[in-house]
Parts: sequence; C-alpha cells; structure tokens
Amino acid sequence: MRHGLLKASFIPPKPIRELRDLVRTQTHLTQERSRHINRIHKILETANIKLSSVVTDILGTSARHMLEALIAGESDPAKLAKLARGRMRPKIAQLEQALQRHLEPHHRFLLTETLAHLDFLKLRVGQLEREVAERLSPFEKSLTLLLTIPGISRRSATILLSELGTDMAAFPSAVHLASWVGICPGSHLSAGKRRSGKPTKGNSYLRSVLVQVAWVLTRMRDNYLSAQYQHLRPRLGAKKAVVAVAHSVLVIVYHVLAKQEPYQDLGPDYFHRQDKQQQAQRFVRQLETLGYHVELAPQEEVTA
Repeated sequence: MRHGLLKASFIPPKPIRELRDLVRTQTHLTQERSRHINRIHKILETANIKLSSVVTDILGTSARHMLEALIAGESDPAKLAKLARGRMRPKIAQLEQALQRHLEPHHRFLLTETLAHLDFLKLRVGQLEREVAERLSPFEKSLTLLLTIPGISRRSATILLSELGTDMAAFPSAVHLASWVGICPGSHLSAGKRRSGKPTKGNSYLRSVLVQVAWVLTRMRDNYLSAQYQHLRPRLGAKKAVVAVAHSVLVIVYHVLAKQEPYQDLGPDYFHRQDKQQQAQRFVRQLETLGYHVELAPQEEVTA
C-alpha cells in the first residue's frame, strides 16, 4: 500500500451510496414479486387450470376477480368466465374451457397467501419508488441526459446513476469502466495462447440492466445501436451481439456523464455508409497496385 501497489476501490459519494442501497432493495423486491407471480402460475397449472394460457396478465382486473372467486369456493366455469372485464369479454368461451378444473383446499390456501404477499410487496415497492424519486431530485440533469440514449428508460437510468454516480473521474477511461463492470471480453493468456474471452466478474446490477437495454435495442430500427446489433448478429450470434451492444451503451453512458452532454446518434445507416466507404477504398488500393492513379468524386445526379 505504501508503494501504491494496491488497486483502489470505487467508493461513490454518500448520497449515491444511499441511493444505491434503496435502488438495489427495490430491485430485489421487484424480482421477488416476479417469483411470486410465477408461483401463482405454477399453483394453477398444478390444479390443471389453464387461465394463464388465455389471460396475459395473471394479476389484471379480470384475472384477479377470477382468482378471488376461486379462493372463495366458486367452481362453476361459466360464472367464473363472466367475471371478465373489458377486452377479456370476447374470450369468455375460452375462459370457460380454461377454468373447468377445481381447486383443492391447499391450492386455495396457497393462492390466498401468495396474493396477500404480492399486495404487501406492491405496497413496499411503491414506498421505495417515492423515496428513490426524492433522492433523485439533485441528479435530475444527469438523469435527463441518460434518457437521450436510445433504449434507456427512467428505471434503467436510475439504476445506472445509483451504481455509477455522476462523476466519471474515478475511471480513467471508458475501457476501465467496462472492465470494472465486467461487460468487456476477459484476457486469459497461457503460454502465449488466448484461452478464454469470457467477461470478467464485475457489477452484476449494472451488467444486468445494460443487457436489458441491449435487448430493447434489438427491437428498434431507428438508431445506431440497433444497427450495430443487426451488423454484428450474423457474425457473432444474437447473445454475443447483445453483449457487444451493452458494452457500447456503457461507453456512451460514460461519455454522456463525463461531458455532461446529450447523446448524439450516428444514425441507423452508419454501418451502410462505412461499408460503402471501405469498399471504395479497397477498390482504389487494388487499382493503385496495378499502376493506376485514382481520384474519387461523387456521381452527379442525372436530371430529366
């Protein structure tokens, strides 16, 4: 330590540390809520009730009324199906077929306990959201800058700020940040041979949200990052291309926060322009090797 041989740990300021604890707790509760929703699906499947095959949201208004009626002891599929509301009304016939089985007493007990716990988690998550929103108010400018990046929602931007803070001085470059997060290829050399390129272990919260943002970008078609995914997928495959896009998102986040400037997109046709230019340069080099001198000029448009 005296000779500076120990690597320093990244310790954000106290307000960021407090925000990070709140956001991580909110993330854990949200994940727990998702697990309990999956338990409801499993309980219904165990009772051979196929409600989830007809209803998109098992906790929606219609599905919740049906679950409460099942818990209360109602077993008539026709009466249960008539509890559908709004857009579920045209699916009453399908709901009758899906609700033709009966719940056992232990199924009703499990559903009651699971729904009660979900209501409790919803209340806790709501309280955490209000506390996080209050703590975010001093960082509203940085949050707004992050929202200029395609694919990043307010929730994603909140996680990024809570884990990174707003001061990028702790990381000499975006390369160091990517290494710290664990979203870049690893370096494992043995006897002069590269053994593995697996990403290193880093910040799992950041890596998770970056990959989620990258998957959102795969469904877009109007920005540079979505074009990067389409450009890399044939060569790397979908999963590796997503990780590469997640790395690009992190690099953009670093520069946006470091410069405090909004993101400027390169455009969805960036790689097409680059490929066209590289192809022209390759043809010029080939002609020059044959002894020709080549000067490129854009073709004039022919007007009728």
